Amino acid sequence: MADRAACIRGERDRGKGAVLCIGDSNTYGYDPRSFLGSRYEAGVRWTERVRAGGYAVIEDGVCGRTFPRETELPALEQRVRACCPLEAVVVLLGTNDLLRGLRAETIASRAVALLTAVRRAAGAADVLLVAPPHLGGGWGCPGDAVRESALLPKRLRAAAQECGAAFYDAGEWGIGLAFDGIHFSEEGHRAFAVRLTEALDETIAGRNV
Repeated sequence: MADRAACIRGERDRGKGAVLCIGDSNTYGYDPRSFLGSRYEAGVRWTERVRAGGYAVIEDGVCGRTFPRETELPALEQRVRACCPLEAVVVLLGTNDLLRGLRAETIASRAVALLTAVRRAAGAADVLLVAPPHLGGGWGCPGDAVRESALLPKRLRAAAQECGAAFYDAGEWGIGLAFDGIHFSEEGHRAFAVRLTEALDETIAGRNV
């Protein structure tokens, strides 16, 4: 991620500013049709589409990532500081926590710890917490995880409010999922990029009023 951050520093002044995107396989752009860790083509991935909309996107998407434990937060803060100055930080996590059997309230408590660390490291940047789309109930989704996914947005909204972060619910964005009920489809990436770009524009404009 640090190499990618260095590469785009020249883009900052030409666009809307730098945005660090912290997420899991849906930020990485994993293509579930591959079964081998392959990504969608760059033009499909939502991160590239947001970049095309004028933001200098720094991708930090790791397959299998959950909200970090307390012991992992110092390293995350260091990575965030390495990317500054930033216009915004986007956090899109929670899916893997659900798949590992965590309850929505437990995930939200970890979200508070992450958001606190990000805000401490990111200076004046806006922080956006985006709840992932509800699990689709495909072959990769246990029933308990699907039920908890419906409860997660409310819990994450409260976490964002507690930390002074903006909150958006991708479950309200009509994000198409692939056959596994977990990963974004190609259309899902397109829809997410459109709505996230709108969310970034709205949040940043609100700060600058």
